[in-house]
This record gives sequence, structure tokens and C-alpha cells, in this order.
Amino acid sequence: MANSAAANATSRAAPPPGPKAGGVLTGLLAKARAASRPVLMGVLNITPDSFSDGGQFLHPAAAIEQARRLVAEGADIIDIGAESTRPYGGMAPISDADERARLAPVLPAVVALGVPVSIDTMKASVAAWALETGASIVNDVWGLQHDPAMARVVAAHGAPVIVMHNRESADPAIDIIANVSEFFSHSLEIAWDAGVARDRVVLDPGIGFGKTPEQSMACIARLGEWRGFEMPLLVGASRKRFIASVVASEPQQRLGGSLAAHLIAAENGAAIIRTHDVAPTLQALAIAAAIRQAG
Repeated sequence: MANSAAANATSRAAPPPGPKAGGVLTGLLAKARAASRPVLMGVLNITPDSFSDGGQFLHPAAAIEQARRLVAEGADIIDIGAESTRPYGGMAPISDADERARLAPVLPAVVALGVPVSIDTMKASVAAWALETGASIVNDVWGLQHDPAMARVVAAHGAPVIVMHNRESADPAIDIIANVSEFFSHSLEIAWDAGVARDRVVLDPGIGFGKTPEQSMACIARLGEWRGFEMPLLVGASRKRFIASVVASEPQQRLGGSLAAHLIAAENGAAIIRTHDVAPTLQALAIAAAIRQAG
């Protein structure tokens, strides 16, 4: 089913590559290949209710300092979000205006650090504002299927977009690999219809979002199922609850589990790793690569 969905999505005519010479995404992927590791995306939540670090970086000065820290640790991208999209429910929705108000004192300063910035939002209006303010990438946790205008905004700006799988709730009875594949296919239809360039799309199976712990782990273990889409794959397992289903732990105690998940994701083809803990992740990837080369 996964391969069939990928074949259908890739066989349909997609818009040609974007006008910029490869674009920011192509440049990031080339840099990572040269370093023999995935692109590292550092997480910056300027929210009061994110599952792992809600409230910690809500103040603009704290957020900007954290962005500097992530860049210094080796982040290739800073992923900034001002509305919690926590995968376990309980988040408080906010208006477009409130989301922009949280971003306004932070986003320009983070952009000025000189690494690409992705905007983690479900709202097309916020994505458009962020792109016009200097963000380079849109990270949509509903994979272009929540806000009907999102794909058009992405296409109009020629921006890369991260298409993440999501569900309203977990269903242990479903074939999660097939479900993710079908979701990706539908998202890509939306993208192509809006004119999003093929070389601007990243696929993310959405670890922890609308999945049981077992399904989240299956998505990492079977990440190769989605190589048929012929697009970069992103995995964000950082501090997710499935880790606690194996070893009881709170979010801040899940570094070991996060590193294990991300190392396996990289082995299975992840081109981008999204993490709260950039320096330890970079070290783990470097040591794993060194050990492989020593053999």
C-alpha cells in the first residue's frame, strides 16, 4: 500500500523545480550530505503550553538567546512556533493576531542569526507573514490539509514546505504505514494543484501525532516505506511520549531515547532530524558515522 501510494503520487505531473538555483532546501541537504549526516533542525517554542518546554522561552529575550544557543550548537535550521501543536491534546488555540504578536519581537532577531528559519504554524496567514518577515520554510503539522490557503501561500512564496502526517486521535486498529502513505498522497495532490514545486517538499510521518506509541516506533522502523515518494524525509522524535512507553520518563528525561530514535531514523533514511537537543544529537550522529567508517 505504501509503495502504491508513493507511485501514484510521484506519477502525477508535479510543477517543475522552483526558480531559485536549488533553493534553501537543496542547499541544506547538499551541506548535510557533504558532512555525512542529516540536516539538524533546532526546536524553538515560544509558547506557554508546548509539551516539553512550554513557557521556558515565552519571553522574547529568552527565545532569542535560545536560538543563539541552538545555532552555536550546530543547528542548520531553527524551527520557531508560537502556537502549541503538542501531539497529546490540551493545547490552547490562539488567534492569528496573537500568534503573530508572539512572533513579532522574536522572528526578525532569529532570522538575523543567519541560518534558515522555518515557521511552525497551521495558519496560512501566519505563514505568509512569517515568510515576508524572513522565514524560509513552512512547517505545517497538518500537511496542507488544515488551512485551504496554506498550499497557495507556500507556492506564491516559492518556499519549501514540511508536510507532516497527523490525525485527530490515535487508532491502534489501523495500518499506520498505509494511513501515512495515503495522507502524503492527498497532501501532494493539494501541493501540485496549488503549484508547489516538487523540489520544495519534505515529508514527515509525524511521530507522536495521532499515533499510539507502537505506531510511532513503527514509523521510525519502517521509514524506508516512504522513500518511494522520492522526497526528503524528516523525523522529529525528540522527547516524545513513546519513549516513556518503553522507559518511564518525563519529557526532560528523554534525551537517551531521543538520540536512539534519531540514530535509527538517520540509518533508515531521514534527511532532516528535528530536535530540542542539537549538540548531543550532532555528537551522536558524528560518533555513529565515525564507527561505521572505522569498520
